[in-house]
Amino acid sequence: MCGRARCTLRADDVPRACHRTGSPVRTINMDRYRPSYNVAPGSNLPVIRRSGGSDGGDGFVLHCMKWGLIPSFTKKTEKPDFYKMFNARSESIFEKASFRRLLPKSRCLVAVEGFYEWKKDGSKKQPYYIHFKDGRPLVFAALYDSWQSSEGEVLYTFTILTTSSSSALQWLHDRMPVILGDKESTDAWLNTSASSKYDMILKPYEESDLVWYPVTPAMGKPSFDGPECIKEIRVKTEGNNPISNFFLKKDVKREQALNITEERSSFNESVKTNWPEDMKEEPEPMKEIKEEESSVGEKWPSDKTDRTILPKGVKEEPGTADDIRSQSSEEKGDHDAKSITSILPNEKTTKQLHKRDYEEFLADSNPATDKTDKLGTSPLKRKGNLKDAGDKQPTLFSYFSKK
Repeated sequence: MCGRARCTLRADDVPRACHRTGSPVRTINMDRYRPSYNVAPGSNLPVIRRSGGSDGGDGFVLHCMKWGLIPSFTKKTEKPDFYKMFNARSESIFEKASFRRLLPKSRCLVAVEGFYEWKKDGSKKQPYYIHFKDGRPLVFAALYDSWQSSEGEVLYTFTILTTSSSSALQWLHDRMPVILGDKESTDAWLNTSASSKYDMILKPYEESDLVWYPVTPAMGKPSFDGPECIKEIRVKTEGNNPISNFFLKKDVKREQALNITEERSSFNESVKTNWPEDMKEEPEPMKEIKEEESSVGEKWPSDKTDRTILPKGVKEEPGTADDIRSQSSEEKGDHDAKSITSILPNEKTTKQLHKRDYEEFLADSNPATDKTDKLGTSPLKRKGNLKDAGDKQPTLFSYFSKK
């Protein structure tokens, strides 16, 4: 929480923002201060604190410190990590040793013009710039400490206290910095001579003069700086998404089609219910036609072959092997070969065989009139399952010759 801020204040603006105008304020290391629209932990910021100890006097000091607390008990050989404690939860500062020992003598104020917070939306994060409506600086409650490195350099660092988010900002984040909005609260925080009621100070800022708006995600990089960081942008919402509108229109059209179908069905039902009593039953001629149709045997077949409708109760006899062969020859383009008549009743089987032998005899006796296909072979000879001439049954011609 509160990992980025804007601080472009001049050095003399900071004491006025913290309500320290009664007496002159000394400055320490203010040459290190660099105004920025995108301040990150590890940067130098001006801090108001009470003078005391080696500083002497009982006034206030404008001290430039690094953002990100480095406790004094940190090892001298350890490399400072400013991101480790750049915030401190106000609810736990009385319990953790890093903060509890700083409460009596090491309280300070941090003045900025605004801070940034990110709204999480799945894998995306949208930054928002939060500030006062009238443009006055925000004052945060903070704690500071000093640490000496192995080279003997003394480094002053601070951490910003946070609390639960206000009711107006809960949609954005569950935490916010402790904002001291008036002189009474800043005096109470800097007063180290008497015990203060911290629960009255370290609380969410609920006033309505705190406003916010979305800014460019590019300011997520600490190197991105300038007025573009606080420029308001337009965030695409779900209602402005053209893809969402596309599917929304499809749903509306589907619903309209369902409504039309329901209206038609309800209309038909209403028409049926409003028919006269004599129209609700089918007319007698229609019933007679349906009865005649039901008395007919089989329906017309789905294929295009010429078949007759048999009376009800009469079954159609299956065709012979010659019928199947004749049909296959017609499908191959042999239009000269005549299909053999199918045998319907079983008692005519013998006569049909004699007729077929007689036709084969005529074909053998008149070779000039024999019709051949493109390969020069008689369609009767191409049938692989016909018997040879020596194996044929006695024909009608041999019967008459014997006589």
